[in-house]
Amino acid sequence: MARLLLHPELDWTDDGAPHARRHGDVYFSAQDGLAETRAVFLKGCGLPEAWEGRTEFTVAETGFGTGLNFLALWQLWQLWRAHRPSPAAQLTFVSFEAYPLRREDAARALAAWPELGDLAGALTARWPDPVRGVRSISFPEDGVRLILHLGDIRETLPQSAFRADAWFLDGFSPAKNDDMWHAGLYPDIAARSAPGARLGTFTVAGAVRRGLAEAGFEVSKAEGHGRKRERLEARLVQAPVAAADTFGLRAPPAAPARVAILGAGIAGAALAQALRGRGIEAEVFDPAPGPASGASGNPLALLMPRLDAGDTAEAGLLLDAYLAARDAYRDMPEAEETDVLQSPRNDAERTRFEKLLADPPLPLEYLEAVRGGGLLHKRALILRPPQLVARLLERVTCHFGGEPVVDLAQCSVNGRTFEAIILANGMAASALAPSLPLEARLGQVDFLDTPVNAPPSASASGSYALALGLQRLWGATFAPSGPDFAHGGTAEARAENLEGLERLSPYWVRAAHEAGVQSRASLRATTPDRLPLIGAVPDYAASIELLAPMKKGRAVDADAPLLPGVYVASGYGARGFTWAPWAADILAAQLAGSPMPASLPALRAISPMRFVFRTLKRG
Repeated sequence: MARLLLHPELDWTDDGAPHARRHGDVYFSAQDGLAETRAVFLKGCGLPEAWEGRTEFTVAETGFGTGLNFLALWQLWQLWRAHRPSPAAQLTFVSFEAYPLRREDAARALAAWPELGDLAGALTARWPDPVRGVRSISFPEDGVRLILHLGDIRETLPQSAFRADAWFLDGFSPAKNDDMWHAGLYPDIAARSAPGARLGTFTVAGAVRRGLAEAGFEVSKAEGHGRKRERLEARLVQAPVAAADTFGLRAPPAAPARVAILGAGIAGAALAQALRGRGIEAEVFDPAPGPASGASGNPLALLMPRLDAGDTAEAGLLLDAYLAARDAYRDMPEAEETDVLQSPRNDAERTRFEKLLADPPLPLEYLEAVRGGGLLHKRALILRPPQLVARLLERVTCHFGGEPVVDLAQCSVNGRTFEAIILANGMAASALAPSLPLEARLGQVDFLDTPVNAPPSASASGSYALALGLQRLWGATFAPSGPDFAHGGTAEARAENLEGLERLSPYWVRAAHEAGVQSRASLRATTPDRLPLIGAVPDYAASIELLAPMKKGRAVDADAPLLPGVYVASGYGARGFTWAPWAADILAAQLAGSPMPASLPALRAISPMRFVFRTLKRG
């Protein structure tokens, strides 16, 4: 199975409707697709009445297609909010798609409805590339979020984490697209439905009626639309028993009103932004005199993907995080787009690059081969970290200077109680929660200002070299370290960085041998498996006691014991700016009780509980 998804091959009817060759079916009714969406899905799910009085509402869909159903729902949500103002209300649309349209094909299809023009333009401007994984796209001005699971629905639906209040089943005709109507999907739909969830679909096929009924839905026929005499409506009347939450992914009983974030680097700043976007007040505490005092304060930073040749869960979540970060930063003035030339360090890496390019995880717009066995990463970003972090914290209440007094048991900071505390303070998190397996690495970068103004450029091969305007920066080291180190760096690390720079040989390498070079060293928190810690902090002693049978290889079907209200966002290593927006989106969704913008394998791979399980399995 190829890692990149295929675009559908389309034909276009005389009235402008797209027709999928693979499935032999149209994406929407040639009579009036928008009217059909309103009748079959919006009316079929009792909208907008169903979301009256709700501050959170989730709609799920099988088959994103042109995005028409999403736009019709978004338009209805806008009208409802305009007449019944509820600024805090949030609408999340979760959809599944295996054959994403090309951006230009989606724009052409949606042009049939000028009344959706502004919304269609906003959607196609953020249209996803054909990369497997989960994309989360936010439209904060309307309180709308789109979460797209890209890949075969037989894999992506069981790996998703959400509870829908309504479902749109819209996957071409069951006779022409068995994958989207497979009998095994209905129990997964029920398991991801809130009690009483409503469902609408255009088909009345017997297999669909039986599948829904067996999964716990009460199914009835309703008046159809256009040439179809009937359609189906359904309501979940028998919800399945929820599985145990062994990885601590559950939401708190109620969304917290106030959250304390420890740490004013990129991890804490991204979290503050994400929480504010969901109406949760966040306050940031940092003992430094200002933001970005640690690794987030380097003059320049490089955002480029780390690509693995294998199609693993870890490789997929690294891609998801990179694309989320790029989407978060790309329109910020502190980010400059550039290409990165990555040269192989040795024959083994050259072979790895060859395997990667034989089945690329990113399309040609992002990645291509270069002579000599290297990679060209297009659409990468050079960031100005201090300015970027400061911008994210502009409207956030921050407390700087003086070590905050934290009591995790009381969920308090400086004597004030919060509903939740997030440890986003790097290695300092391990002092508060010693069971977190964080390891310190010392990263040193060297930099200088030159009189030559240069466009953004970057090269990498183990180390990296950046040029932006008058600034040049290179490095970085990643050595084990204790808490005591020279913030101004060491001569040994400077020599190591210079050796790496000479191998990269940028056009400005001679300037690095002249006077004026400065060094900056800071601690980076990492973990034994090099993946971050994102999620609820386990109650370590209670976990070891409850899960003790795992030492003898026996499964334990129980919820993970957690420290009430305590979460962590740390262990980012040298990729803080890559992990931070993705992690913030995940934690904000967990605290708000919203659909998770990541797959279950990804959430388990970053859960702090994973190390408890490893300890027990090793006896």
